[in-house]
Amino acid sequence: MTELSRRKILISGGALGALGALGITAPAQARVQDWPWSPRDSVAGSGTGADPRWVWDEEADPLVASLIERGDVPEVNRLLWDWNRNDQPLPEGLPADLRDFMERARQLPSWADRGKLETAATFNKSRGLYLNLLNGVGGGMLSTAIPKEARAVYYSKGGADMEDRVAKTSILGFAIGALNAYRPDGSCVVEAVKTRLVHAAVRHLLQQVPHWPYGIPISQEDMLVTWHTLPTFAMRKMLEWKVPISAADSAAYLHVWQVTAHLLGIKDEYIPATWEAANAQSDLVLPRNMGPTPEGVALTDILLDQLAEQTSPASVSRPLCNALARYLVGDQVADWNGIPREPVWDPLIRSAWPALVRFREGLIPLPLVPQIAWVIDEAIRRYIMWFLTKGEETKIEIPTTNRPS
Repeated sequence: MTELSRRKILISGGALGALGALGITAPAQARVQDWPWSPRDSVAGSGTGADPRWVWDEEADPLVASLIERGDVPEVNRLLWDWNRNDQPLPEGLPADLRDFMERARQLPSWADRGKLETAATFNKSRGLYLNLLNGVGGGMLSTAIPKEARAVYYSKGGADMEDRVAKTSILGFAIGALNAYRPDGSCVVEAVKTRLVHAAVRHLLQQVPHWPYGIPISQEDMLVTWHTLPTFAMRKMLEWKVPISAADSAAYLHVWQVTAHLLGIKDEYIPATWEAANAQSDLVLPRNMGPTPEGVALTDILLDQLAEQTSPASVSRPLCNALARYLVGDQVADWNGIPREPVWDPLIRSAWPALVRFREGLIPLPLVPQIAWVIDEAIRRYIMWFLTKGEETKIEIPTTNRPS
């Protein structure tokens, strides 16, 4: 680890307190002894009320552990490489137990609303710039300030090659935001089911590490925490920026993430039914799951370096990326992550971004502007994927090992 990284870790080590950027006031180490969030507020409308910290994926976990122990994963990855479309049959040759699971796992929930999913696609078309920024940079910075997630990423196979790890995470994120996300020719179902299998593999593999002291990773609560750093965080920030969002668009954006949560293996009794319920759940789970770690600081440094490399010159782009990240997630999370303050760029971003939002929103109602905005946003997404993958085809695959070091 570089001297700069060590210094950032020391700076962030004592940075515990309030999550002002997220509207949260409870301390990061607060302990909640039960699960006060009611399943009546979920898409299921009922449930056991079990604390999600102690619930994992009872269907996928034993299955994937068995695949790993049987040595089936390399062949499964080969067979699933060309499984890309929502309407595509599963490839021949998959183990029977895996095929049965995947056929069930790929089905949309009974409460999925095709109309809302189409409305969400239209919403993404005009708001893609904000969503890509908030889910990509903002969500990435928040994820490294979640100790359980930062450690799981750092010590799993993906932690050894963060460009590949970010590329594979982006595959799912871009699939969710695509215009055809849940249409037959889309890929959101495929990428969500593959990600569910990856999570099960990471749970199994990290427990095999002799020095892993953190129990079973990626609980239902851990997945909820990550979920709230994406749609809940994005919606709160867009409202803070005074982006005009209709009730129909707001409900549709929530819905596409509700369906995705279900496909990722989050139980319906934990998936919020409304934004009010989502905000309440976020305010419960984020404070007790966020804070600084050496792993989070190291990962943040890598992520911001990657972001800076996409622009030039580097002497300008890294400070600008630091300021942008701090603006998105706030001082508390930025300090936890060891992001340095930028005396020139920080105030500039704070003043310029609201003006940019007002300018952009003034243009959105004009003819053809949403289509043009989507083309530009799509070009940016494609460039990001090309940069991360170095132009090589990349797919979400089930790991068989942890971080080599």
